[in-house]
Amino acid sequence: MARAKQAPPSSTLFLLVRHGLTPTTGKILPGRAPGLHLADTGQSQANAAAERIAALTRVDAIYTSPLERARETAAPIAKAKGLKVHIDKGLLECDFGEWTGAELKKLMKLPEWGTVIRAPSTFRFPGGESFNEMQVRIVSAIDRLRNAHKGGVVVCVSHADPIKAAVAHAMGTHIDLFQRIVISPCSVTAIAYSPGGPVVLTVNSTGGSLAELRPS
Repeated sequence: MARAKQAPPSSTLFLLVRHGLTPTTGKILPGRAPGLHLADTGQSQANAAAERIAALTRVDAIYTSPLERARETAAPIAKAKGLKVHIDKGLLECDFGEWTGAELKKLMKLPEWGTVIRAPSTFRFPGGESFNEMQVRIVSAIDRLRNAHKGGVVVCVSHADPIKAAVAHAMGTHIDLFQRIVISPCSVTAIAYSPGGPVVLTVNSTGGSLAELRPS
């Protein structure tokens, strides 16, 4: 008797959303300092991202970095889908240590800035985290959430560098090249994880429908 064909294992879809614009975006390296909220434009971006995600027939869970700007981005998404927001420290911004709160134009004049851009795998922020540690942290968080929501759709609101690091890992790209990836405020990056490995469906998507996102 012929055996019935088993359905292939379903993938788990992650929508990685960067938080919206803040008053210091592009000017200051805020890191994990508390008290930074979305600007009015950032709130509008968050509402637009929520509308795009609300069009999906299924979202199983919403997780966010603990920082205010990420939680404020996650809130309209959760409201649109009728879900609770869960805080996950694995989605935190990189720990910039002594560089936290510094002006970007001043940091760019430092000799270390060239290492940050061209050889980030060799760099550790003074008193803070290395890029390698950041990547391990975000990938480990995704793995943990993937096991908790197998076959589901998970929204994770995080920050530019952690999302870039997750994309680089999914694509098998060395962390030294991850600065070539652009993650704009409130953009959506979609990665499907299956037993055969991750598939990057879209990166830095800021408009259009998300309904057709699926591996070919």
